[in-house]
Amino acid sequence: MSATKESFWTEEEFARELRKAIRAYWKNRGGQSARQALKGAADVGTRAEVTGGKHLNQVLALVCKVAASAGFQKNEIFFDVGVELPGYFRPQKRWDVIMCRRGRLCAAIELKSQVGSFGNNFNNRSEEAIGCATDFWVAYREGALGTISPWLGYLFLLEKAEKSTRPVALKKSPFPPFGVFERTSYAQRYAILCERLVLERKYSSAALVLSSRGTNGDFEEPNEALSFYAFAKALHGHLVGCA
Repeated sequence: MSATKESFWTEEEFARELRKAIRAYWKNRGGQSARQALKGAADVGTRAEVTGGKHLNQVLALVCKVAASAGFQKNEIFFDVGVELPGYFRPQKRWDVIMCRRGRLCAAIELKSQVGSFGNNFNNRSEEAIGCATDFWVAYREGALGTISPWLGYLFLLEKAEKSTRPVALKKSPFPPFGVFERTSYAQRYAILCERLVLERKYSSAALVLSSRGTNGDFEEPNEALSFYAFAKALHGHLVGCA
């Protein structure tokens, strides 16, 4: 890609890069459990694919390319090492990637994915997203993250499957949930979560991408406001402003 900080990629160019990253994601997930099984690891199957820890690397690399296109140098983009930021309710939180310039935190981003076990993990993922953002902004309020407001991003990749896209019944309760959650699938609930995380200013921007298992890298974005391209453009614009 030939992006510069004066011009951003077209949506078609970005979609091609995202498709490559998602293709690598599924390839990495398929290899994690096999490699760990050969080593005699106990956690085989879906959990092994997650605990291998490398499956989102190409998606992370694409986020780093967005930062580079905004003029950020390699020594200003941190991932894998140096990504721990102070919290308010805990000493530190490890983010997936952060961007800094001249001692200023410009952006921090969380990348998450969900494959299978949708019912077991939806609430866990929701609590993580809300809790991490709350911890981050209180730490910022208390002066632990500088005086200039950083950009906080949340990116979610969800497996598109029959169990993630069919409506799920709500549990009976003396206090019924909001009507917006009636007859919704887990994919729709993740969309509501992401929309409200931004609406309530927990995150500066959020993206939700759906993809079926496979090697072609195909993906869907059920909500245009939560597209990865919109997310990337928002990040790019903020980082250009940090210059």
